[in-house]
Amino acid sequence: MLAVLAALMAMPDAAQAQEFPFGLEVTLDVPQMAGARRRPTIEVGDNGEAKLDLWCKTGRGQFSVAGDTVIFMPGQLTADACTPQLAQADDALLANLANVANWKRQGDTVLLIGQSTLRFHVNTN
Repeated sequence: MLAVLAALMAMPDAAQAQEFPFGLEVTLDVPQMAGARRRPTIEVGDNGEAKLDLWCKTGRGQFSVAGDTVIFMPGQLTADACTPQLAQADDALLANLANVANWKRQGDTVLLIGQSTLRFHVNTN
């Protein structure tokens, strides 16, 4: 009986599986790029405000969510010194974020769906 209870507690509940990750930090599910010090992360505030730490660029943005629809509006970003490859990857990621129209959450995975699907993992540490 204890094993069954432990298994049930380990499963994400239905509410968590459906909630946009407000108040949490998510990391893009991509391999580490050569020359990069980090993988892109987005910290989403309780009201949708977003702090972006991409491969080179950092800044702010805003998520607006209604049901399974999401809109991302980038704010001002600053760039650290980096390679042209990493700067291009940042620009491509920002373009993909700007084209996101829907989202889906499955446990600790958040999918932002547009012309392409961006897969993020909720940071649990």
